[in-house]
Amino acid sequence: MTQRFSRIAGTGSYLPPRRVTNQDMVAELAARGIETSDEWIVERTGIQARHFALPNVTASDLAVPAACAALKAAGVTAADIDLVIVATSTPDMVFPSTATIVQHKLSQKALAEGGVGMAGCPAFDVQAVCSGFIYALTVADAMIARGAANRALVIGAEVFSRIIDFNDRTTCVLFGDGAGAVVLEASDQPGVLATDLHADGQYVDILCVPGHVSGGQILGDPLLKMDGQAVFKLAINVLEKSARTVLKKAGKQESDIDWLIPHQANIRIMQGTARKLRLPMEKMVVTVQDHGNTSAASIPLALDHGVRNGQVKSGQLVLLEGVGGGFTWGSVLFNL
Repeated sequence: MTQRFSRIAGTGSYLPPRRVTNQDMVAELAARGIETSDEWIVERTGIQARHFALPNVTASDLAVPAACAALKAAGVTAADIDLVIVATSTPDMVFPSTATIVQHKLSQKALAEGGVGMAGCPAFDVQAVCSGFIYALTVADAMIARGAANRALVIGAEVFSRIIDFNDRTTCVLFGDGAGAVVLEASDQPGVLATDLHADGQYVDILCVPGHVSGGQILGDPLLKMDGQAVFKLAINVLEKSARTVLKKAGKQESDIDWLIPHQANIRIMQGTARKLRLPMEKMVVTVQDHGNTSAASIPLALDHGVRNGQVKSGQLVLLEGVGGGFTWGSVLFNL
């Protein structure tokens, strides 16, 4: 039996139109009696702007145009997809999954355009916060390798503006909304070379939203809480180890990497990771200045940005890395 592999056939992304600059955030916080500055934000995070969705816009609303762009880039239609995975920490509903909602919206769009829908294929969400896209891509790769799917739509979509505390200047300036997507399809040649996933629940408290719904009321706190220093120290350490793990699995060296595309959380974490891997900054795709931290959407957004800007090209070796609440982390190494 011929061994099955998976490869990325197309990428796509979408940002809500409302662009919020640091100056906008400074004015918003000043109205609340909180002092900050553009210089303070840029120096500590590298972020200059982010995008916020309008109040009636959901994660699935962002996911659909990103998915359509990925489908178009791959030269396929919604009917060609037999697996949908959405990585999100800000789902449309408690249930059903955002993936099923995306599946339905894509089907309705295809039917309205005279095409064929995609009802019937498996669709589910993955919740690993900022590592979510890495987890989702790894699951899709495994399902394709085992023959459980032939062509998957893997999406990261977030509306983090809904869960940030605008009275906490250390976190509210960090996050933004958006979606990124890839079409992952079966191949007789290796595209995805190696994956690596981890989690350690002892670090739950350093990055979390400690609230839930019970009896129609919110119990606990529904807004994001983060110990920035703890996250920084842990992220630098685990990202290096995970990168070396996937490189070893694939029989590659740091020098073989053409592009590092890390989770776009903080420029200092990203620079620290590149240094540990002895990679020049010129080999890292950076979008954090324009997008902020879009959690599970950040890696596919950056990947699509790199592809469409002509940086990331077919045949190049790409390392994706992410860390997120849980604490979760992981890497994916692939040839585009």
